[in-house]
Amino acid sequence: MRKIAIFASGTGSNTQRIIDHFRGNKDASVALILSNNPAAGVLGIARKEEIPYIIIDREKFFQSNYYLQLLKENNIQWIVLAGFLWKIPTELIDGFKGKMVNIHPALLPKFGGKGMYGAKVHEAVIQSGDRESGITIHLVDEIYDHGKIIFQARCPVSPEDDANSLAKKIHELEYQHFPKVIEELMDSKI
Repeated sequence: MRKIAIFASGTGSNTQRIIDHFRGNKDASVALILSNNPAAGVLGIARKEEIPYIIIDREKFFQSNYYLQLLKENNIQWIVLAGFLWKIPTELIDGFKGKMVNIHPALLPKFGGKGMYGAKVHEAVIQSGDRESGITIHLVDEIYDHGKIIFQARCPVSPEDDANSLAKKIHELEYQHFPKVIEELMDSKI
């Protein structure tokens, strides 16, 4: 059984889709949820789904190997970043090299990097005049939104779109593709 830890900072809508996707799967499951936000909706999902969760302590996260050891002790093999807003420490990346995946709400390499998340990304896409946006699923390395791209899906940006309407299109792509791509990556089909 491959155990997945999900790191999330917000509502957890992608986390819920991932949990649902792996429910009943004999080969993989979501075993742990970690959040840097004690008020995050994802913690309510963890409680409802009876999945253990941890609220991340900033100092321990950035100044020690505490979470790397915790994940290893819990036999976590994969880390999924699903709307997690902190940069991952190098030691944690090295401990899960090639087994840490992130989703970004735009077509990288455009509209990525520090501070580019949520509505900020969608606003930047609209202001650029690009007629297309989408999602990028990629491996995590030491640079924000930089690791090897695993998968992209696209959607049109219409002249009527604003950040909210574009976000809805992006969420649909995330929900449709992210859980399946995680499974394919874990099964080495990518």
